Amino acid sequence: MTSFCRKVLNRDSKTRAIEDLKLEVIPRKAHGISRKGISENALKVLYRLHKAGFEAYLVGGGVRDLLLGREPKDFDIATDATPVEVKKLFRNCRLIGRRFRLAHILFGRDVIEVATFRGHHGKGEKDKQTARSEDGMLLRDNVYGTIDEDAQRRDFTVNGLYYNIADFSIRDYAGGLDDLNNRVIRLIGDPETRYREDPVRMLRAVRFAVKLDMTINSATAAPIVELAPLLQDIPAARMFEESLKLLQSGQGFATYQMLREYNLFQQLFPAVAAHFTETQTSQTEQMLEQVLRSTDKRVVNEQRINPAFLFAAMLWYPLVTRAEEMAFESGLSYYDAFMVAASDIVDEQVKTIAIPRRFTAMIREVWQLQMRMTRRTGARAFKTLDEKKFRAAFDLLEMRGAVEGEETEVLCAWWRDFQRADQSGRQKMVRAINKVHNTRKPKSRRRKGPPRRRKPQSNSDA
Repeated sequence: MTSFCRKVLNRDSKTRAIEDLKLEVIPRKAHGISRKGISENALKVLYRLHKAGFEAYLVGGGVRDLLLGREPKDFDIATDATPVEVKKLFRNCRLIGRRFRLAHILFGRDVIEVATFRGHHGKGEKDKQTARSEDGMLLRDNVYGTIDEDAQRRDFTVNGLYYNIADFSIRDYAGGLDDLNNRVIRLIGDPETRYREDPVRMLRAVRFAVKLDMTINSATAAPIVELAPLLQDIPAARMFEESLKLLQSGQGFATYQMLREYNLFQQLFPAVAAHFTETQTSQTEQMLEQVLRSTDKRVVNEQRINPAFLFAAMLWYPLVTRAEEMAFESGLSYYDAFMVAASDIVDEQVKTIAIPRRFTAMIREVWQLQMRMTRRTGARAFKTLDEKKFRAAFDLLEMRGAVEGEETEVLCAWWRDFQRADQSGRQKMVRAINKVHNTRKPKSRRRKGPPRRRKPQSNSDA
């Protein structure tokens, strides 16, 4: 058993059954949350809802992170006001979502999400507010209820904590504080049922375990491997957003390893998973480590992250393999096979993760530049250097050099020197490449034939 398997398994196999939830109210003096840690905009929303006579609670990750001493990324709010009622209170509000109807309060770039308390589903077949698939997945879920019912609908105990703006207390329905202190990720209710309701919860379990350095309770972890294929039924557009949360969080490599252990990564990137080995030493697996560790480092250093580069690097060796197979089987030139394979790989990937077109266009550009960077004679090197995506393409070439070594490392070193050189230095480097190229190029032999006769001039030409 790997270290990551050990990390996610916990001896305590108990689940928090929905019917066993018991409310515990923690007064202000008994917990460490201060309004100083809550964003000004979130407080504005909480106070206005409360002043209008509605219940208003900070909920989910915001409460969890504050209790852990972390700075929350988002401040989500739960209330008994319906989305329409919320919109009437805030002119800067827009309603979003079909599956879950939500209100977004906009303060410039800052968005405060407000959700109405979720209720239990009725048994009526004609209920227009809720719908399930044959596998139990929630397709529509706009049933509103009380805070008690909302707590039963939460996914993990550590996310089922409510900070009450009315008296600054915390309401804990599922033992979330205990699990927070014991650093355990535990589902509320029966794990298999909850995963079937929303398979993305399997991804969230892994993401929280890695992000918060916690363990996944064994009962929560047990069904994941078997139920992982349910992710294939999730809309690809939603999976794009989830993939960014998983791989661009600053713990992308650790998250990938745990996802792989639970058969989850394989559902997201089937073309990549086809190259997995027991020793994890294939070129694809080496590239995954290279690009994910690099992304983690950039997140820590607060540098810009481009999803297109991440996907281009992850899918590079599946592309190369496909192109080689296609060239061999079809008789196409390698360049033509490469271009066809690039389209095929992208088309297959967007079926599971709907990468937006602006990113797929960049992915193709970065891939094409890998081909162009091998051709440096004449003016080609200068034209390639002027390409907008050259820097991203060179970064991928560097990672390839670390994986492939030999000729790729030499090519990478040449381009590194070429970028640093001045104009005369670059011209000198290209002349050297031209000389080598001309030396290797076989001289064409002129065909010998009878001497050509000169066309006689006509009188008019004279």
